[in-house]
Amino acid sequence: MNSASRTLTQVLALSLLACAFTARAEQKLKDKDCLACHSDSTLTKDVSGKPASLFVDEAKFKHSIHGGMFACVDCHKDVKSLVHEAPPQKITCAQCHADAQTAYSHSLHSKASKAGQLVSANCQDCHGGAHEILAADDAKSPVNHANIPVTCGRCHGQKFLVEANGESAQTFMSYQESVHGLATEKGSTKAAVCTDCHGAHEILPANDAKSPIYKFNVPATCGKCHAEVSKTFMQSIHGQGISRGNGLSPVCTDCHGIHSIKAHIDPNSSVSEQNVARTTCARCHDGVRLSQEFGVAGNRVSTYMDSYHGLAAVGGSAVVANCASCHGVHNILPSSDPRSTINKTNLDATCGKCHKGVTQKFTLNKVHIDGGKSKDIGTVAVRYVRWFYLALIFLVIGAMFLHNVIIWRSKAVARRRMQNPSMVRMTEHQRWQHLVLLTSFIILVITGFALKFPNSWIAEILGNGERLRSVAHRIAGVVLIAAGIYHFFYLLVTREGRRLICDLAPMPKDAFDAFATMRYYLGLGGEKPKFSRFNYAEKAEYWALVWGTALMAVTGVMMWANVSTGNLLARWWVDVATAVHFYEAILATLAIIVWHFYQVFFDPDVYPMNWAWWDGKMPVAQYRHEHELDTQAIADAEGASENKQLTPEE
Repeated sequence: MNSASRTLTQVLALSLLACAFTARAEQKLKDKDCLACHSDSTLTKDVSGKPASLFVDEAKFKHSIHGGMFACVDCHKDVKSLVHEAPPQKITCAQCHADAQTAYSHSLHSKASKAGQLVSANCQDCHGGAHEILAADDAKSPVNHANIPVTCGRCHGQKFLVEANGESAQTFMSYQESVHGLATEKGSTKAAVCTDCHGAHEILPANDAKSPIYKFNVPATCGKCHAEVSKTFMQSIHGQGISRGNGLSPVCTDCHGIHSIKAHIDPNSSVSEQNVARTTCARCHDGVRLSQEFGVAGNRVSTYMDSYHGLAAVGGSAVVANCASCHGVHNILPSSDPRSTINKTNLDATCGKCHKGVTQKFTLNKVHIDGGKSKDIGTVAVRYVRWFYLALIFLVIGAMFLHNVIIWRSKAVARRRMQNPSMVRMTEHQRWQHLVLLTSFIILVITGFALKFPNSWIAEILGNGERLRSVAHRIAGVVLIAAGIYHFFYLLVTREGRRLICDLAPMPKDAFDAFATMRYYLGLGGEKPKFSRFNYAEKAEYWALVWGTALMAVTGVMMWANVSTGNLLARWWVDVATAVHFYEAILATLAIIVWHFYQVFFDPDVYPMNWAWWDGKMPVAQYRHEHELDTQAIADAEGASENKQLTPEE
């Protein structure tokens, strides 16, 4: 049957029904009158052949909460006859549910709808189809307690939907993995669902003072389920702060999380034994803001971490005391309060939970020891002991160091004299270039890592001046770049520079020498390779230095002129330059320590040091041993020169 025929059939059917009920037109229509058409899927199909929105499933309607209470015309008040001369007006739930509608009109959902956002929930989105709405206590109802997460998740769990309104689907995913979400999934009727915290119809933003998730309302909201805990919390120092309107005082969600609340035995929980001190309490009690605003002592967590308890916690102890072990959980009170677990009259019991049999003398010991400020006798005694031993260490170890340096120098000089005759390995010109490179590189390494890790011991040695570190780092960088440019022209202009670059040029023989060297020293056979003026290791180090200096110079300038770089290229180029600069610095530093320092200090053939960097000289015997090919070439050149100078008579 085509579309035109089907439409004609529907018109004829409606006309016959209209004639049949003409006599009852003035009477109030009954549900069976309406359902005679609207429950017939053949009469309510749209042009595609599927049931249209005006189709009503009679069985579901009668089972709904409205089916047993209202007639169709109680909601569709404008329908007076079976034949609708005009389409019935769209009904609103406010006709009966005025209070709910008023609350909804103030909610985020309603405001989103008025603002024209793509996604905004209305009554049917949450309660179900208009003719199939079930009571909240019905297990099949979308607003039944057990089904609330699924109902809300239809929007808030869909990334593409909530992101269209500038939100994130992660909050719903976090709830599903939380202690509340998991309990609800297992069938708990007491675990909190979305509406328990956010409300049902009047869902308000967290910054609205009327919202149940407004910071100062959170304890009362959580208290609907956790009444005793909420009562205890409100009596604590934190709860008292909230009562006074102190926004810096934490509430339930500050410690436990918001949607991602986990059991305290879960290692991922913010209130687990592993995390309560280092992350949760530290957010407030290891800074200076509380000290400046309210005079609350700072550095509480850092001093704890320096104590026996903190060190044991870092070491993985499962029984060591953390913040909550001593101060309590929800009942935290200042030490001056007689009810506090850290009040001096209660310390025996508090410490005795772990240290059985403790007495008052034991509990007099401080846990948070701030060596610079505390004035109790124990802290003062520790402070004097520290000063005494620091001085003793400096004097004793300093004297030992000076003693050994004097002896080492004397022996090194004596051994150096025994190694004559010697030959020139580095000219004075080359040694000055090396000294500038050495000095600038060391300064760059120290200041660079101090800038990258401002809390490290390297930074502490240099002091707290970030400005001084950055200026010193840039000056050293400029010196290194200048030395590199100078060396480039040195290679081009001077005779010894041109010879140097020729001797350092990589050759295929270098690869075979590296393989043969490893085979020889591993005892796998073969002869030890013979090297010219520079072996493969020295060549590799030189060209790595050239590459690294150029790369560090380019990236360093990009970071220094970050605005110009970002404007010329793009901002992400500065980030890439920063990453390359950092990791190239690590590579260069380790290469110097592992590769270069071995050749200068740790190679048994040159112990205690290769003196060429200092006076440019190298023992002839050692040079002949390490650079046999070059030694032979020098001897051949000298022999040819002597032969050339001989006269015929000679």
